[in-house]
Order: sequence, then structure tokens, then C-alpha cells
Amino acid sequence: MSHTAHIRSHRKPRRSASTIAMRAGVAGGVLSTLAVAGASGSANAAEPVTQTLELPTLTADLAAQVAQSADVTQQAAASYELQAERDAAAAKAAKQAEADLAEAKKKAAEEKKKAEEAARKAAAERASRTAERATLSASVDTGSSDNSGSGVSSSSATGSAAAVIAFVQAQVGDAYVTGGTGPNSWDCSGLVQAAFKQVNIDLPRVSQSQSTAGTQVSLDNLQPGDILYWGGAGSAYHVGVYVGDGMFVGAQNSSTGVVQAPLSYDPPSGAVRVL
Repeated sequence: MSHTAHIRSHRKPRRSASTIAMRAGVAGGVLSTLAVAGASGSANAAEPVTQTLELPTLTADLAAQVAQSADVTQQAAASYELQAERDAAAAKAAKQAEADLAEAKKKAAEEKKKAEEAARKAAAERASRTAERATLSASVDTGSSDNSGSGVSSSSATGSAAAVIAFVQAQVGDAYVTGGTGPNSWDCSGLVQAAFKQVNIDLPRVSQSQSTAGTQVSLDNLQPGDILYWGGAGSAYHVGVYVGDGMFVGAQNSSTGVVQAPLSYDPPSGAVRVL
């Protein structure tokens, strides 16, 4: 023991509990500070890891952009291909249209040539028919003035026959029209029907029926006013009226119209008598 230990003022003061507690608190605070610093250091050390984790995200975005660019490129290529196909189709259609036009022009030229040829033939036929009709009219006029030849005088027929003959002779020169019943155009049976109606005899309208309307007579025993027919009895295709002296009047066709001509001009097949 120190030689001053028994002196109260020389003794070392004892540490109180509060002082120890304060020191413990300070130590704890230091430790806490160190812990925070350590944590902060750990956090700072982890930052590069965080940046490394962001790289896959950037790579995915870049891949998406590349894929989108590829889609755009593919669409553009498809569009160009479609346009090329359309251009090719248009060129083909234009070429076909040109060929069709050339073919149409060729056909039109051929049709025009045919039409001109048909017109020339028709004109020639009309001229021939006109000449034939003129010749026929001349021969009829000559015959009419010759009582011993083919003409018929007013004394050759009497009564109803004379009336029938006068009527048909009055129509000579009228036009022939299919289905015509007068007064200025006739077909064969229309003229015959109208002639006999002048004497109150109603004949059928068509030549087939008129060819069986009366009594069949021989062509060697004809009388003025007899009905002549061409074809078979009941199936005749043409009729006329015998006017005497080897002559008949009939609406022949569209070329000659109603004529008076000798039997030799168009020999009939048979005859019927209704008067």
C-alpha cells in the first residue's frame, strides 16, 4: 500500500456506474458507425453489379430494334415484289390488248370487204331483175295488143270470170310483199282471194287451201277465171289466175311484183275451177 493510501485525497477515485455506461454507449455508437460505414462500403461495392445487370435489358432492346428493322425490310421487299408483279401483269395486258386491237381491225376490214362484195352483188342482181322486169313488161304489152297471140281481150271472158280477170289485170305492176293483201302490194294468195271476193266468192287465205277450193281441171282444158297452182294440190306454194289465151296473172315475187305472163314463163302444176 502506498504510503499515501490512507490519505483520502490521495486515493484514486473509483469509476462510477454512469461513467461505465457512458463509455459503453460511446463504444456502441462507434460500432454502429462502423457498421453503417461497412454497409455503405458494401453498397458502394455492389454498384458495378447493378450496372452489369442492366446490360441484358439493353441487349433485348437492341434485339427488338433489329427484329423490327428486319420486318420493315421484309415488308419493303414484299411491296417491291408485288409492284413488280403488277407491272408485269400490266405489260402483259397491254400487249394482249394491242394484239386484240390488231385482230379486231383485221376482222373489221374483212367484214367491210364482204359487205362491199355483197352490196356489189345485190346491185348487180337488182339491175338484172330490173332488166328482166322491163323485158317481161315489153313482152306483155306486145301480147296484149295481139288478140291472136298471148293477149286477152275483153270479149274472152264474161260474167264473174270477166270481173275476176279485170281485177287481177288492174293490179299488174303492184309490189309483191309477203302477207300482202292490197291495195298496192300483194302476195300470191292475197291477190287471188281479193279477186274472187269481187264476185262474192270467199276463198281460203293461203295457197295450199286455194289449190283444193274447187274442181280440179286439166291444164289442157283451162277457162278464163280458173285458179292455177304450183306444187301439189293441198300443198301448193304459189297460185295465180288464168286470164285466157295462154296467159296468167300472179303476184310472183319481190323482184317482179304482180305480172301478166304466158304459161310458158312459169308452167303451173294444176288448176281448179270455182266459177
